[in-house]
Amino acid sequence: MPQRSMTQDDPLEDFTRRDVVIDGIAKVVYVAGAGPAVIVMTEMPGISPHVARFARWVRDAGFTVYMPSLFGRDGAVPDAEEGAAIFQRACVSAEFRALSANQSSPVAIWLRSLARLAHGECGGPGVGAIGMCFTGNFALTMMLEPSMLAPVLSQPSLPLNDPAGIEIAPEEVRAVRARLERDDLTVMAYRFEGDRFCMAQRFAAYAEALGDRFIARVLPDSAANTDLAPFFARHVTTPHSVVTAHLIDQAGQPTIAARDEILAFFRQRLLSS
Repeated sequence: MPQRSMTQDDPLEDFTRRDVVIDGIAKVVYVAGAGPAVIVMTEMPGISPHVARFARWVRDAGFTVYMPSLFGRDGAVPDAEEGAAIFQRACVSAEFRALSANQSSPVAIWLRSLARLAHGECGGPGVGAIGMCFTGNFALTMMLEPSMLAPVLSQPSLPLNDPAGIEIAPEEVRAVRARLERDDLTVMAYRFEGDRFCMAQRFAAYAEALGDRFIARVLPDSAANTDLAPFFARHVTTPHSVVTAHLIDQAGQPTIAARDEILAFFRQRLLSS
């Protein structure tokens, strides 16, 4: 993959921009690659060059990436003020229940349908998905869709006002756990040790809800990149984004090891069957 600047807007020219309408709701989805489908859900404040870089790593690992636009300007590096405005709008959006523990965001229903669509288009044994930050929990809720086989939760940050809360309805988490047990599946999850948006209490709550089907990875804060875009430099004051903004793109780095483990997880579930 050619080197691209992480400080300039990404034109996303190597993705196909599609208008996808599901259940009467239209969203832009960027698609690239070949092979089984993996849905890459953006972190706040949108599809940044860092998020697009991760999607390209997934594509180059042998998958078809579906990257839905959920908020923000696609491909942009927003300044601190614009990024904060995007965050505030998402917090009050009916699609995201940012302050509600034990409830699932309505957008997760659309994303489950996207997984079903992507599986129909790409074939293979099933679909993988990764959520990050604001979308971090959505890959878990998507496990209610039978085609979903490989969920990854990267620094799941909702609900914002309850460090021990998880953003999924109790009856849904019970159904997800039953499916994980029945189909012998696991959930991968990643966070930095000092992350103030995704704290240890949240991972403990996931572990209690999912048992040994929940596999947690906690990275040391010293492993985080400190050369940050304006939004992160001002508003994200602890290490947070494991495979995007805080990733150090150098061999031997813990964040690169996390990326490689995620790609291996997708391969195991989606290419080995």
